[in-house]
Amino acid sequence: MAEGGGPEPVDSVEPVPAQLPSTESQKQTVGSLIKTNLRKGDEWFLIDSRWFKQWKKYVGFDSWDMYNVGEQSLYPGPIDNSGLFSDQETQVLKEHLIDELDYVLVPTKAWTKLVGWYGSLDGQRPIVRKVVEHGMFVKHCKVEVYLLELNLCENENMENVVTRHFSKADTIDTIEKAMRSLFEIPSQKETRLWNKYMSNTYEQLNKPDSTVQDAGLFQGQVCRQLDVHHVNQCNVTVLLSSATPPRNFTTSPKLSSNSSATISSTVSNGDSSSNASYTLNNNEHGNPGLCGLSNLGNTCFMNSALQCLSNASALTDYFLNDQYEVELNRENPLGMRGEIAEAYAELVKQMWLSRSNYVAPRTFKTQVGRFAPQFSGYQQQDSQELLAFLLDGLHEDLNRVKKKPYLAVKDAEGRPDEIVAKEAWTNHRLRNDSIIVDIFHGLFKSTLVCPECSKVSVTFDPFCYLTLPLPMKKDRTMELFLVRSDPLFRPMQYRVVVPKLGCVSDLFSALSKLCGIAPENMVMADVYNHRFHKMYRQDDGLNQIMDKDDIYVYEVQVEDSEQMNLPVYFRERHSKQAGGSGGTMLFGQPLLLTVPRHNLLAEALYLRILERIGPEPENGPSEEDEEEEEEADVGKGSKGVSAAPSRLFSFSMVNSYGTANISPLPCDGNVLKLNPHSTVAIDWDPDTRKRCYDDQEAEASEKHESVLQPQKKKTTVALRECIDLFTTMETLGEHDPWYCPTCKKHQQATKKFDLWSLPRLLVVHLKRFSYNRCWRDKLDTVVDFPIRDLDMSEFVCDPKAEPYVYDLIAVSNHYGGMGGGHYTAYGKNKVDGGWYYFDDSSVSSAKEDQIVTKAAYVLFYQRREGPAPAKPSATSGAASDGVDDHMDTN
Repeated sequence: MAEGGGPEPVDSVEPVPAQLPSTESQKQTVGSLIKTNLRKGDEWFLIDSRWFKQWKKYVGFDSWDMYNVGEQSLYPGPIDNSGLFSDQETQVLKEHLIDELDYVLVPTKAWTKLVGWYGSLDGQRPIVRKVVEHGMFVKHCKVEVYLLELNLCENENMENVVTRHFSKADTIDTIEKAMRSLFEIPSQKETRLWNKYMSNTYEQLNKPDSTVQDAGLFQGQVCRQLDVHHVNQCNVTVLLSSATPPRNFTTSPKLSSNSSATISSTVSNGDSSSNASYTLNNNEHGNPGLCGLSNLGNTCFMNSALQCLSNASALTDYFLNDQYEVELNRENPLGMRGEIAEAYAELVKQMWLSRSNYVAPRTFKTQVGRFAPQFSGYQQQDSQELLAFLLDGLHEDLNRVKKKPYLAVKDAEGRPDEIVAKEAWTNHRLRNDSIIVDIFHGLFKSTLVCPECSKVSVTFDPFCYLTLPLPMKKDRTMELFLVRSDPLFRPMQYRVVVPKLGCVSDLFSALSKLCGIAPENMVMADVYNHRFHKMYRQDDGLNQIMDKDDIYVYEVQVEDSEQMNLPVYFRERHSKQAGGSGGTMLFGQPLLLTVPRHNLLAEALYLRILERIGPEPENGPSEEDEEEEEEADVGKGSKGVSAAPSRLFSFSMVNSYGTANISPLPCDGNVLKLNPHSTVAIDWDPDTRKRCYDDQEAEASEKHESVLQPQKKKTTVALRECIDLFTTMETLGEHDPWYCPTCKKHQQATKKFDLWSLPRLLVVHLKRFSYNRCWRDKLDTVVDFPIRDLDMSEFVCDPKAEPYVYDLIAVSNHYGGMGGGHYTAYGKNKVDGGWYYFDDSSVSSAKEDQIVTKAAYVLFYQRREGPAPAKPSATSGAASDGVDDHMDTN
């Protein structure tokens, strides 16, 4: 299943198989198979998207590729998944791979076809995954790309921990049987399974038929298998001394029997599910609410959102006083039978009544996963998305309206805003009446104007939080390597600033100013796995290029009828003495050389390549090398340069992937036959490569001053600017038009949002993340937001509105980039009024000047009761850029 050991893959050197079906047949066959619906239990295979895109080009899968269908230079070669592995030997998947961007999923039949046609790299195992079902009421199927890695040990023997991978669909019984086999435990010996949390607490796994997903096991979980003895017909779980609760543990008040922060000691007659729960002693701060939340495995996003919401005193008091019990709406078809509200209430009580250092929110996490499949696993998620789900779930579970009336949405039709707004809010409350609406809901005013007939449409819509855009940078910083044509220069790393939505020609212009090479003498390529994965045209968009791509720019001559740019790959031949079949393996950085289109002498190419890699050693190849090379050349029947016994390497004409020879005779006499799609590989035997090719020198590069100079610090923007941007009029895009009822057609209308009324607790989501098909980005701009005296009155368009002045009570932070990172929170305790920093299970005091950082992601403001301040401001003092102070990873 792709995790395990294995030798470094080797490419087979084979021509394009003659028995391949036509490209049209391949396209039709695979095209129909990949449309297969996901079914629980089926197996699907991962393929590196780069290889799959190459195959799509080869068969003309997309309409714009039809012009070069079947070109031998596009032949993809064997399936190569190397780019998906973090370690080529163990073949463990990289973290945070994204469907379609990094890999594609194909069903078993499609995989069988592709492997039958193209094969796969030697030593590389297929990456096969099962389809699992998510959700309790609304079921949906999903391919389980990442298996769970569990650490298994017997009793308290942490010296003998064995790692194994399991599917979420596997049962606890499956794990137990695997552990019995691993630790050679006799079948007649009774055992118990326990899971261990990061906080050194334990919970018994006592339901054999429960799946791994239902049991809430997560990456790196330690499962302990303990012996069970029979004493007086009672099952007594015997823990070794090291597994006994420490002296400083104490039972937590009002923890449920299935609470996750437990270490269970069972003494019962036939009932193995009666658990006594243990947590740490009173927190060191002494105040309620200063309770950390254990990280259950990439759940810091959830912990951050929960800590922020916990510090909303109006909502927390509602649950602590049990007011929710009389308002549970278990019949609401849009709700969750009251179970989300009950789970949240239980967690709030643990956080505020137990006085514990921390609790493990496992029961709450399990309940959320039941109703929101996107949160059921243990991969990193978004704290704002979790917050949005939770607020909506709590609202529906606590909705006082038992039967929602049907109400048609009405346009203003010229009526005064006050009347239309009151009507909209009244209608909203007729269908939605809960503690969440009381505290968190406000009202937008939305104005649309038709550009053709000037029809004005005004509507008022409720909102639960504000999502504010950040001023977008128009530029992007990219790093690349420049390879000059002069072999005396090492590749040099540059950093250039280019338009974010620019094209390759913009990059060439920026680079030209730094290096002095004319843009027309540049060719850019994505170098991947020792080969040219993609050669870019000057009009290609830079948004195609990810930051992780290895971009090289080569200094070349302009191609014309007399000369061309020839890709050259380095390959190592397999040793015949080692039982190899004459296969090769790519290594080193490829070259791009400007050579004559016609009458290119093999000797001239040989010397050009020698210039790039350094002179031949004075003693020349060994006699063994010469004999072996002569034998290889005789076997190939070559009479060209490869037959010369003094050569360090031989030539081969190959496909663009470097995996298959196109012609067994690369030379006609001493002249190479070239065409516009030609690619040359130079083949070395291992001994000659070891003696004559310096890998360290070949990989060496220098840094230009543009890389050495510190990047300019990102500018700070005021929260006011984000609000202004939110309320700025914009024109709808051509793919998102508005249907004008007067014109009777879709129009690119102008649209403007205004704030009509604001809630008691204002949640502000700073839109730091942007996504599209080719681009993922996080904005690390520092937003300067006020800790107190945020006056929103000037942004509210209701002329009769009372002052809206807010004070900050909590912040959800995100440190890191798009692929992961870490979430924490700041919260203002309602008991002592002090600020605290919540980092999973850790809680520490904080100062106000630490709160405003570039990590701030979701802000929680509480409306102040009383008169407005004398000089209200939507901006505050200097912002701190102290992100590194709390930087961490999950």
